[in-house]
Amino acid sequence: MSEIDEFIQQLVSGEDEKAEAAALALAQFGDRAITSLLELTRSSDSDWRWWALRAISQIPSPESKAALIQGLRDDDIHVRQCAALGLRHQPTFEAVPLLLEALASTDKLLCRLAADALIAVGHQAVPDLILVVKNGKPPARLEAVRALALIGDPRAIPILYEVLGEESTFMDYWATEGLDRMGVGITYVTP
Repeated sequence: MSEIDEFIQQLVSGEDEKAEAAALALAQFGDRAITSLLELTRSSDSDWRWWALRAISQIPSPESKAALIQGLRDDDIHVRQCAALGLRHQPTFEAVPLLLEALASTDKLLCRLAADALIAVGHQAVPDLILVVKNGKPPARLEAVRALALIGDPRAIPILYEVLGEESTFMDYWATEGLDRMGVGITYVTP
């Protein structure tokens, strides 16, 4: 049995500490571990798929990004969360459509992780995030405003101004934060 096979067995052992150590060890093998990990992403066991994506997220490669994008389509919410977290570490524009779908999820953690991955994508995601703020449902809009605030792209200034004054303290906070970060904050003058 190869060293990679031993770590794969630990990864799917059902013991979180062992699995985490194995995920980090497998990452050290880089591309040599990818084939075995990709096989696990197709397992019927969602826990195995989760741990495979956890390990894959630590191996920068096109195959890793593709597996993480595919993970956003998984039936299991925890696997989708893991994939979104992995895409924060390996941002790619190709993931934007599925990350935008995840913003509309009823699962708040998935929404937050998807927004974080979109922040990592950065300026390329801005036009799509602006559309979410204009047309999305409230939770997705909030995460999109937060993402725009943290990306800090000047193209977002008009939509951040539009959001100010809506009846949402959180929307106001992130719009103000974004405008302040870009140096165009609002100064209140009292007569």
